[in-house]
Amino acid sequence: MGNFEAAQANLQLDADKYENDPELEKIRKEKNYSWMDIITICRDKLPNYEEKIKMFYEEHLHLDDEIRYILDGSGYFDVRDKEDKWIRIFMEKGDMITLPAGIYHRFTLDETDYVKAMRLFVGEPVWKAYNRPADHFEIRGQYLQFLTQSA
Repeated sequence: MGNFEAAQANLQLDADKYENDPELEKIRKEKNYSWMDIITICRDKLPNYEEKIKMFYEEHLHLDDEIRYILDGSGYFDVRDKEDKWIRIFMEKGDMITLPAGIYHRFTLDETDYVKAMRLFVGEPVWKAYNRPADHFEIRGQYLQFLTQSA
């Protein structure tokens, strides 16, 4: 995966037909993404906008994969590479990304200040983010082991 070893490959889907997209349904079945919702991140639509934007941009990890499908707008996921340097991944309408459990990351909007995204989970959603440092979690160790094995 080159520079993107930290995040699983982007998929490109047709976001205009997300409500009835057989390709999305196929992915959801294969990956067991049983839960989903849609979040709109913009000043007018997201309660506590300023607080949420700061929280999304704080470097953190999750104990589960983070799966995001951009339905409209655009923004950036920043992830850490093997040398602990930031890699910026531009996400726009139609892009789907999976950030593995245990990866340090953050999210920010671009100059459009707007994104509408589908959030997908295996099972029930877990919203807890653990700000860095969170190296004591077993999932962080497993992720680091994955990085060294993929080198």
